[in-house]
Amino acid sequence: MFIQGDLQAVFDALHEMGHIDPVLQLDWSEVSAEMTKNPIKVQSVIAVVNSCRGNRDQLIEKLKKFDSEAVNFIALEVAREFAEFSDCHALH
Repeated sequence: MFIQGDLQAVFDALHEMGHIDPVLQLDWSEVSAEMTKNPIKVQSVIAVVNSCRGNRDQLIEKLKKFDSEAVNFIALEVAREFAEFSDCHALH
């Protein structure tokens, strides 16, 4: 499952809440391994993010309700999707 809509809005919400810098300090392979172990949790938090349809205020309200692991999952998924987007544009 992918984040739908405006990735920049999700990134901005995470950044505004102060979650980007701490995630940059994490071992992403560990976060990724946890995501693999918890696919239902990953799908559920992505579904909640997708339900906001890029509304940053709504995203912030939803993200505040997530535990730190769920926020890390969203932050890592945003990073992955931005990287994939950049790779696609670099190839074309």
